Amino acid sequence: AAGAVAKLIAKEGKSATLKLPSGEVRLISKNFSATVGQVGNVGVNQKSSGRARSKCWLGKRPVIRGVVMNTVDHPHGGGEGSALQLVEKNPQPLGVILYLEEKVEKGINIVII
Repeated sequence: AAGAVAKLIAKEGKSATLKLPSGEVRLISKNFSATVGQVGNVGVNQKSSGRARSKCWLGKRPVIRGVVMNTVDHPHGGGEGSALQLVEKNPQPLGVILYLEEKVEKGINIVII
C-alpha cells in the first residue's frame, strides 16, 4: 500500500522482529525480502480528481439529494417547486412497506393421551 513502512527491531537466529505502523510487533523469517525506504505515492488519497466526469470514469456515481427525486423514488421526494422543504427526521428506509401488520400464527396444542 502507498506509504507502507515497518521498522526492524531485532534479529534473533532465523527470525527477525518488525514493528508495524499500527504498533503491532511481529516475528517473521529472515528469508523474507524487503526494500529499504518507504513506498511512494503517499498522497494518493489527497489527490483532487479535477472534475466530476473523471470520478464517473472510475465508477463513482453522483450523489443526488432525496428532495429532488420523485415520490416513488425516495421518501423525501415529490412536491412542487424547489424551495426548502421540511423533511421528516426519521423517515422509513427505502423498500420498507409502511403499516405492515405482523401476522401471529396460532400454534396447535395437541395432547396425546
